[in-house]
Amino acid sequence: MGDPNDASPRLREALATADVVAAEDTRRTKALASALGVQITGRVVSFYDQVETDRIPGLLDEIRAGQRVLLVTDAGMPSVSDPGYRLVAACAQANLPVTCLPGPSAVTTALALSGLPVERFCFDGFPPRKRGPRQAWLRTLVAEQRAVAFFEAPHRLADTLADAVEVLGPQRLAAVCRELTKTYEEVRRGTLADLAEWAAEGVRGEITVVLAGATPTAADPEDLVDAVEKWVSQGVGLKDACARVAAEEQAEGTGTVSKRALYEAVLAARSR
Repeated sequence: MGDPNDASPRLREALATADVVAAEDTRRTKALASALGVQITGRVVSFYDQVETDRIPGLLDEIRAGQRVLLVTDAGMPSVSDPGYRLVAACAQANLPVTCLPGPSAVTTALALSGLPVERFCFDGFPPRKRGPRQAWLRTLVAEQRAVAFFEAPHRLADTLADAVEVLGPQRLAAVCRELTKTYEEVRRGTLADLAEWAAEGVRGEITVVLAGATPTAADPEDLVDAVEKWVSQGVGLKDACARVAAEEQAEGTGTVSKRALYEAVLAARSR
C-alpha cells in the first residue's frame, strides 16, 4: 500500500480491534496504524519469512481460543510474494476460519496501468536472480499468449530486461510500473528494447513489470500431418484427430491451425 488513504474502513477497524497483529515488520505496521490514526490495542508479534513457520502453531492456538489474529505484510498482498501462505494453509488444514480484507495490489494495479491487453494474465513472482536460470524462465514465456506480470528488484531490472530482449525479441511490448500509488509513481510503456535502454541508466523503487502476451502464429498444416495420422493409427477418426491436433497446438502456444486446413492437408498428403 503506497498511500495510506487507500486503506479501507475494514482494515482500520481490524487494526484497532484485533487481539493479535502478526506483522512482517512491526515498525512499519505501527507506522501504518499511526498514519491512519488508529491505536493498536492487541499484541503485536513479528511474522517474517525466517520466523513464519515457528510462529504458526502459537497463532493457531490463539485462533482456537477465540482470538482474532490479523496478518499484515509490508508492501503487498499477504501470500503473494509475501508471508501468509503457510498460515492460511495451516488454518484451512485445521478448519479454522480465514478471511481477506481486500486492498491495493501491485499486480492488478500494474495490469490496469500497463495499457496492454490483460483480459487473460498470469503472475510469476520474482524472476531467477542468475542469468542462466533467468533466461531459461524467459524461454518459457516465448509462446505465452497471456500477459505476464512479475516483480523485480530495481538493481536487477536492467539485466532482466536485457535478457528479455535477447530471448523474447526487442519488439515485444511491456510496461514497467514503479512506486505504484506512491508520490513518485511512474509507468514506462514501450518495446522491450526501449525499456531496456531506459533501465540501463538505473531505476529505483519497487518494480512491477507487465509483459504483453505473445502474438499467436499460424502453424503450417503440412507440418502436422504426421501428428494427425498418429491419432488415426490409434483408431481416432480423421476429423476428430484433426480437432485434437489443432487443440494441442493452441494449448501449447506453438501456433494456431484450423481443423479444416488440417483435414485438407492430410487428404492432400494421402493422394501423393
